[in-house]
Amino acid sequence: MAVPKRKTSHSRKMKRRSSVWKLETPTNIVKCPNCGEPILAYRVCKACGFYKGEEIISKNEAAEK
Repeated sequence: MAVPKRKTSHSRKMKRRSSVWKLETPTNIVKCPNCGEPILAYRVCKACGFYKGEEIISKNEAAEK
């Protein structure tokens, strides 16, 4: 049975594992056509409540929550 000849050092072990935990930024960030805030594509804007030119969430509903 194969057995490692030397102990794997802490830094070598962490170098190997480092790429696993990297987070990626969302690539589909666009400007809201109504207010200009950056939002995720195909989502309702949290700032103004518009989606595809229609008001989905009124500002009164957003203020209550």
